[in-house]
Amino acid sequence: MAKRPRGHDAMVDAAVRIRRRAYSPYSHFQVGAAVRTPDGSIYAGCNVENAAYQGTCAESGAIAAMIAAGKKRIAEVVVSGPGAAPCTPCGGCRQRIREFARDLDIPIRMVNERGRPMGNWTLGELLPHSFGPENLG
Repeated sequence: MAKRPRGHDAMVDAAVRIRRRAYSPYSHFQVGAAVRTPDGSIYAGCNVENAAYQGTCAESGAIAAMIAAGKKRIAEVVVSGPGAAPCTPCGGCRQRIREFARDLDIPIRMVNERGRPMGNWTLGELLPHSFGPENLG
């Protein structure tokens, strides 16, 4: 097996790589996301737009891939987006991540289109006072 380069990060690689496959002909804002499960499996997704502006976020795509593979827990998230500011998950995706994260301290990292770190927050910081499955008793 080939050695990984120093600083290699499989989640960042997955988010950056899948970002290039995003379908964003209207916004031209390509986003990629990767989620890691507690067993170390990584699932990636990209944003997909349509003419009615009812697109799917990259985080939702990554979560759907995880669920399709039979997994139900998120341990970490990486989002890759363009621009000079961090591309954080939207409110709906923050709640979707919350559904599958047992711990509000899971890291959510943002990187640019080249994988350069842009920000690092916990789910609890991005979605304070959240409502989750345990609130339903």
